[in-house]
Amino acid sequence: MSITIRIRYAAPPFGNLRWAAPQPPPTISGVQQATVQPNLCYQASMGSAPATLFKRTSPTPSQSEDCLFLNIFIPGSEVVATPSGGLPVVIWIHGGGYIYGGAVGTEGTDLILHANHGVIVVSIQYRLGLFGFLAGEAVKEGGALNAGLLDQNYALQWVQAHIRSFGGDPTKVTIWGLSAGAGSVVQHLVAHGGHTQPPLFKAAMTSSTYLPSQYNYNDRIPEMLYREVVNGTNCGSNSDTLCCLRAADVNTLQTVNADINLNGFYGTFTFVPVVDGTFIVERPTVTISKGRLNCDYLLAVTNTNEGYVFVNQTMTLDVADYVSELFPNFGPAQVAGAVMMYQDQGNNVNQANLVMGESIFICPTYNLLEGFGGQAWKGEFSVPPAFHASDVDYYFTSDNSLFITAFSNSFMSAVMYNNPNHKYTSGDIIPPWMSWLYGATEMIFNQTSSGAPDIYTSKTDSALLERCAYWRNVSAYSAQ
Repeated sequence: MSITIRIRYAAPPFGNLRWAAPQPPPTISGVQQATVQPNLCYQASMGSAPATLFKRTSPTPSQSEDCLFLNIFIPGSEVVATPSGGLPVVIWIHGGGYIYGGAVGTEGTDLILHANHGVIVVSIQYRLGLFGFLAGEAVKEGGALNAGLLDQNYALQWVQAHIRSFGGDPTKVTIWGLSAGAGSVVQHLVAHGGHTQPPLFKAAMTSSTYLPSQYNYNDRIPEMLYREVVNGTNCGSNSDTLCCLRAADVNTLQTVNADINLNGFYGTFTFVPVVDGTFIVERPTVTISKGRLNCDYLLAVTNTNEGYVFVNQTMTLDVADYVSELFPNFGPAQVAGAVMMYQDQGNNVNQANLVMGESIFICPTYNLLEGFGGQAWKGEFSVPPAFHASDVDYYFTSDNSLFITAFSNSFMSAVMYNNPNHKYTSGDIIPPWMSWLYGATEMIFNQTSSGAPDIYTSKTDSALLERCAYWRNVSAYSAQ
């Protein structure tokens, strides 16, 4: 048995609070209902164009700017405050390319069951798309860059301040996310140059780290996007364009949001974090390379075929053109280097699948593992087809099969004990985890053709690590 509580953690970001740092919610007297699922933040779709093509779409129901809520899942039948001590806490940050997703559909109750009622789960929502990640000089001067990340940070602070009232221990917090949620985890790991004070979490878990190009807030591409938004809302003639955008009708903004994202290159997401100089002070790869990170432990998992769902499987681009579209700041030398790395990896589509999967998901994960030194463990989800996000259904399920027990117990062990090797459930068949730094050994999660668990350790492919070294070396051009 568990309890679910929905809580507003910040004020609705209307009007002047658009593109502003999150603020405390208003004080409301009386008993508040905490059982209704909140609205989603405004959503958009990933890019689907082979080039720059404009399409129209409309806002969908149950979406609102008034979406800054978090869900708390508590084991047991009543809330018990803990002045000291308390249960470990895992904070789930949803994925969706920073443009869609929410707390709906990821039930923390499942994680509580996997942990034998030994954790509290918090899932958070944050501003998305242009509402959360509009950048440019005007936003820097008159508002807040990376508003969606600041929402997340505000929610992490809320947990530190209040989780004891729900039976949790603020000194035992793990942040976890999938895809852009895992990318968000990376942003919090490198926030303030890796020196966030006071600390907001003890450990981190990433499922398919998403690290696309992260430009400086006033680079040509963020400024181009800002102009697109201004033009799409008829704010171009206004002397204060940001003020005009704050006064714009939300439906107009959402139409522009949907248009711009849909017009992006196939499989990409347009509104993503930027280097803002304050919260994110430099490209994440730079901070990671210094080993300056905001927690002590990392458990990271990728899927075998991360790139497939983000590549048009009927495309005719060769790998040189594909890389040029994916990383527009690449020059001839960087493109030629990528071509050389992938020219023997099958046809053009197979090469693109690998480029996308490795450059943006898999290789950033290995870079992160190196940044953590000996306190980091790596897994690979290989159950066919092992596409991006194939693993999410294995986290949020009430199934107690041998495979699910082995897979989920590793994550909950990391939450409760900061080590995936702590076996707290009988029937856990997983072999011992080894620190990835010592021997490049990772845990492979697969199944046989009959559905039996096939879980074993394996050395990371050396050719893959060579390609990852290439992506790290050109990260100044890929803006990662």
